[in-house]
Amino acid sequence: MSAAKQYKVGVLGATGTVGQRFIALLAEHPFFVIHVLGASQRSAGKPYREAANWKQTQPIPNAVRELIVQPCTPEHFKECTVVFSGLDADVAGDIEQSFRLAELAVFSNAKNYRRDPHVPLIVPLVNTSHLSIIPQQRSLHSPPLQKGFIVTNANCSTTAVVVPLAALERAFGPLESCIITTMQAISGAGYPGVPSLDIMDNIVPYISGEEEKIEWETLKILGGITQSDEGLKTFDMHSRHPLRVSASCNRVPVIEGHTECVSVRFTRRPPPSPQQVREALQAYTSEAYTIGCPSAPRHTVFVHEEADRPQPRLDRDYQSGAGVSVGRVRQCRVLDIKFVVLANNVAIGAATSSIINAEYAVLKGVVGA
Repeated sequence: MSAAKQYKVGVLGATGTVGQRFIALLAEHPFFVIHVLGASQRSAGKPYREAANWKQTQPIPNAVRELIVQPCTPEHFKECTVVFSGLDADVAGDIEQSFRLAELAVFSNAKNYRRDPHVPLIVPLVNTSHLSIIPQQRSLHSPPLQKGFIVTNANCSTTAVVVPLAALERAFGPLESCIITTMQAISGAGYPGVPSLDIMDNIVPYISGEEEKIEWETLKILGGITQSDEGLKTFDMHSRHPLRVSASCNRVPVIEGHTECVSVRFTRRPPPSPQQVREALQAYTSEAYTIGCPSAPRHTVFVHEEADRPQPRLDRDYQSGAGVSVGRVRQCRVLDIKFVVLANNVAIGAATSSIINAEYAVLKGVVGA
């Protein structure tokens, strides 16, 4: 990729909280330039400053303030190299499919296609190699697609935990089991989110569908790609070394930053020591950073030595929320090792992941060639 080349991008669901985060992150991007913003018919035709109920900490970027919001239909986005989707799941499925069929590259934060057997579910700090299934995704359409595809990023709570798990599997081989207890920020529920009388002075020990997402998505992300008897590539769901994952999810009165307590058991015996685990986490570097994705963090996993870290308020914005923080690495008396992980759910847990996925695809020539 030429360092001087720029790529036009569009944002679907641009007035929502995820769409706003996409805009804030893309406003000063070195090679992605916002070209089109799409939203519902209620917002279409208005300048963005009028259509959006802006909820970010910085002002609306000047580049989009007067941009007229368009309907979420492919004809308005035909000049875009990349389309980012911050759409709600209740409308994302059909809209994203129409964009793929119109030969557009869609990088989605929505859940609709995460379980599709031909759509990669990518945490960019872990499994960018899964982009290799895109040619097959295109070929299965009739007629075959030349440029269109969909890539999804993971659920925000899944994203937090799979990064250290991937680092441990790279260093010490397969994991056998994993127990996760989450303390998830209210921003994960979107806007306006959880009613104040439900969350103030309280913890809600249930988030609909969240535990199943973590337990299933972890296997797709950490697993590999194999060839079926029919000659098709398939995600093996970690089946070569079965991994049992048990998650318990809680909503807590924190605005941003998901904290998760994790215990793991390794296949190898004896297991690594806590110090070996700390060193492996510190040494882990994503390929996205190695090849030069501008939004990828230098420290994929930042390991805290303090006994009381990580903490959401103190650590969620380190590296602009693009990496994960781990602390309290110690021996587990039931499994092998336990630790605490923190990730910014509205950054690497959402829009930042989609942006790094797209950066990687551009640098690897998957799009924009």
